[in-house]
Amino acid sequence: MAAAGMIQTHKQTARQAARDIAAGVRSAREVVAAALARLDALEPTLNACIDTFHEPALAQADHVDARRAAGRPLGPMAGVPIVAKDNLCLGQDTYPGRTTCASRMLEHYRSPYTATALQKMLDAGAIVIAKANLDEFAMGASGEHSAFGPTANPWDPARTPGGSSSGSAAAVAAGLVPVALGSDTGGSVRQPAAMTGLVGLKPTYGRVSRYGLVAYASSLDQVGTLTHTVADAALALTIIAGHDPLDATSAPHPIDDYAAAPGQPIAGWSVALVEPAGPVHPAVADALERAARALSASGVRVSQGHLPHTALGVAAYYLIAPAEASSNLARYDGVRYGHRAALAPGEGLQALYTRSRTEGFGPEVRKRILLGTHALQSGYHDRYYGRAQRTRRLIQNDFTALFADGIRAVLMPTTPGPAFRLGEKLADPMALYLEDAFTVGANLAGLPAIGVPMGLTPPHPSHKHTPLPIGVQLIGRPYDEAGLLALAQALEAAQGPTSPTTPTTHGNP
Repeated sequence: MAAAGMIQTHKQTARQAARDIAAGVRSAREVVAAALARLDALEPTLNACIDTFHEPALAQADHVDARRAAGRPLGPMAGVPIVAKDNLCLGQDTYPGRTTCASRMLEHYRSPYTATALQKMLDAGAIVIAKANLDEFAMGASGEHSAFGPTANPWDPARTPGGSSSGSAAAVAAGLVPVALGSDTGGSVRQPAAMTGLVGLKPTYGRVSRYGLVAYASSLDQVGTLTHTVADAALALTIIAGHDPLDATSAPHPIDDYAAAPGQPIAGWSVALVEPAGPVHPAVADALERAARALSASGVRVSQGHLPHTALGVAAYYLIAPAEASSNLARYDGVRYGHRAALAPGEGLQALYTRSRTEGFGPEVRKRILLGTHALQSGYHDRYYGRAQRTRRLIQNDFTALFADGIRAVLMPTTPGPAFRLGEKLADPMALYLEDAFTVGANLAGLPAIGVPMGLTPPHPSHKHTPLPIGVQLIGRPYDEAGLLALAQALEAAQGPTSPTTPTTHGNP
């Protein structure tokens, strides 16, 4: 594939690529081959993917081209290359890859079925070119807790792309694909979106099926998307949203016309600007002010809002999520699932359990399992887990009160600052946990939220500092993804989307 062809392809949004393929302007094979070539060129620097699917992806592209040549109908994502976070199960019928959750515990696991959200993308014609790297079992905020090594930020490879959907974000930001699926338990789609200049959408809990999403914290997990544009986020949500009888938590709530949502009028709507409870980078504060001005210029009434219990969100989250992880990950014991350790003659079942879990799980996962197990112990359950659940209710009530007062969405920062350097916060777990300070509230309340890029940090006078993306987020009413997409479109129109060609792997945007 010629370099010029590669450049033209990786500039495209999903909508543009699908239109070109359907019109015969470009073949699906050409688009997918260019994506694979770009992945091969950049992957040694990014480490964004765990498994890649060259031959299966090209075979699927040929199938799309054959359908078009025969005049058969094509899906809305026909021929569009995507990646999926490697905690989403992918069956073996077409793509003979693994579902590892970036863990040695599942290093060799091959799922017999495909996650519902991912299957819907495949049914719409999308072509999976890779499974994306992540923090092990989605436990992390920097992409550094993977058994397969850390992922680099395409804007500056010395920095994190955020986590836990690190590979998904890096793949889209580097122009490998226009759309990636991720998961958001406490901000794991929105936080990396902010750090890589992308649109990150976390739907309402229950809006998208969790069937086939390997569980971390079942009351918090939600499949989400990472894209360059709000329109592509709307397209992806249109495809993956909907009730699924295979998921008991999937909601039978009507689906809005998400594709039309970005263009709907927003004049007269009310948005609450919630100032950060803790310290933020000056560029974050500036982005928040510019976002508020952009919404006001679109006719939105922006007022000051207050979420009094937001500051307690991290503490509540890091009790509830590990407690649920302790339960969910108990199945990985070397007997029922996962890595099985070798035993010396005479060693028993207890040694098998202990060694299998010690060898299979990384240190961050082991730490969270231990924390969650302690929080659920008799004598501690009400003191820790019970209190965290009561705090969760207070956080939910704060949002409910704002929405009852006529507020359509809440405007907040996404992260305290831009992407930080790899390794910078590994020795300080609390600093890493506080990266989720502004994102966990939406998960605890089960609300939809969308992260939108709002420019870059200013250049450093020494010219040694790469300008880095900054994002803001909007948190909406339950099942009002359409409203969030409309508001996000106004921000995108004011700021302009981050071009797929802007990031590089050399730190020179």
